[in-house]
Amino acid sequence: MTKKRKRRRHEQIVKLLQEGQPMLATGKSEAEVFQRLEITESTWQRWNKQFGGMKSDEAKRLRELEVENQRLKEMLAEAELDKRILKTALEGNY
Repeated sequence: MTKKRKRRRHEQIVKLLQEGQPMLATGKSEAEVFQRLEITESTWQRWNKQFGGMKSDEAKRLRELEVENQRLKEMLAEAELDKRILKTALEGNY
Protein backbone atom coordinates (compact mmCIF):
# COMPACT_ATOMS: atom_id res chain seq x y z
CA MET A 1 0.00 0.00 0.00
CA THR A 2 1.36 3.42 -0.93
CA LYS A 3 0.95 6.62 0.99
CA LYS A 4 -1.10 9.46 -0.40
CA ARG A 5 1.11 12.12 -1.93
CA LYS A 6 1.21 15.41 -0.06
CA ARG A 7 1.53 18.73 -1.85
CA ARG A 8 3.48 21.29 0.09
CA ARG A 9 3.85 24.99 -0.55
CA HIS A 10 7.31 26.48 -0.94
CA GLU A 11 7.14 28.02 2.53
CA GLN A 12 6.32 24.62 4.06
CA ILE A 13 9.25 23.01 2.26
CA VAL A 14 11.67 25.65 3.56
CA LYS A 15 10.32 25.15 7.08
CA LEU A 16 10.82 21.37 6.84
CA LEU A 17 14.37 21.86 5.58
CA GLN A 18 15.07 24.20 8.49
CA GLU A 19 13.68 21.59 10.92
CA GLY A 20 15.65 18.74 9.38
CA GLN A 21 19.09 20.38 9.24
CA PRO A 22 19.54 20.63 13.05
CA MET A 23 18.28 17.07 13.53
CA LEU A 24 20.91 15.78 11.12
CA ALA A 25 23.57 17.96 12.76
CA THR A 26 22.81 16.56 16.22
CA GLY A 27 23.52 13.04 15.03
CA LYS A 28 20.11 11.61 14.20
CA SER A 29 20.19 9.20 11.31
CA GLU A 30 18.85 10.29 7.96
CA ALA A 31 16.19 7.59 8.11
CA GLU A 32 14.88 8.95 11.43
CA VAL A 33 14.80 12.52 10.14
CA PHE A 34 13.09 11.60 6.88
CA GLN A 35 10.53 9.47 8.72
CA ARG A 36 9.79 12.31 11.15
CA LEU A 37 9.37 14.79 8.28
CA GLU A 38 7.36 12.19 6.31
CA ILE A 39 9.51 12.48 3.17
CA THR A 40 11.89 10.27 1.23
CA GLU A 41 15.62 10.73 0.78
CA SER A 42 15.20 11.70 -2.87
CA THR A 43 12.62 14.33 -1.89
CA TRP A 44 15.03 15.72 0.73
CA GLN A 45 17.84 15.95 -1.81
CA ARG A 46 15.63 17.58 -4.44
CA TRP A 47 14.25 20.11 -1.95
CA ASN A 48 17.69 20.84 -0.54
CA LYS A 49 19.03 21.47 -4.03
CA GLN A 50 16.12 23.73 -4.97
CA PHE A 51 15.38 25.53 -1.69
CA GLY A 52 18.51 25.07 0.41
CA GLY A 53 19.50 28.27 2.19
CA MET A 54 16.26 30.01 1.29
CA LYS A 55 14.09 31.77 3.85
CA SER A 56 10.34 31.35 4.09
CA ASP A 57 9.56 34.83 2.75
CA GLU A 58 11.92 34.25 -0.18
CA ALA A 59 10.12 31.01 -1.00
CA LYS A 60 6.78 32.81 -0.89
CA ARG A 61 8.11 35.49 -3.25
CA LEU A 62 9.42 32.78 -5.58
CA ARG A 63 5.96 31.23 -5.78
CA GLU A 64 4.39 34.64 -6.47
CA LEU A 65 6.87 35.22 -9.28
CA GLU A 66 6.14 31.80 -10.76
CA VAL A 67 2.40 32.54 -10.81
CA GLU A 68 2.98 35.97 -12.37
CA ASN A 69 5.33 34.47 -14.95
CA GLN A 70 2.70 31.88 -15.93
CA ARG A 71 0.06 34.62 -16.29
CA LEU A 72 2.39 36.67 -18.51
CA LYS A 73 3.16 33.65 -20.69
CA GLU A 74 -0.57 33.08 -21.21
CA MET A 75 -1.06 36.74 -22.12
CA LEU A 76 1.79 36.55 -24.63
CA ALA A 77 0.35 33.40 -26.19
CA GLU A 78 -3.04 35.10 -26.59
CA ALA A 79 -1.41 38.16 -28.16
CA GLU A 80 0.56 36.02 -30.60
CA LEU A 81 -2.62 34.17 -31.57
CA ASP A 82 -4.45 37.47 -32.14
CA LYS A 83 -1.54 38.72 -34.24
CA ARG A 84 -1.59 35.56 -36.36
CA ILE A 85 -5.35 35.84 -36.89
CA LEU A 86 -5.05 39.48 -38.00
CA LYS A 87 -2.15 38.66 -40.31
CA THR A 88 -4.13 35.85 -41.94
CA ALA A 89 -7.16 38.13 -42.34
CA LEU A 90 -5.05 40.84 -43.99
CA GLU A 91 -3.57 38.35 -46.46
CA GLY A 92 -7.06 37.17 -47.41
CA ASN A 93 -6.18 33.48 -47.03
CA TYR A 94 -9.20 32.49 -44.98
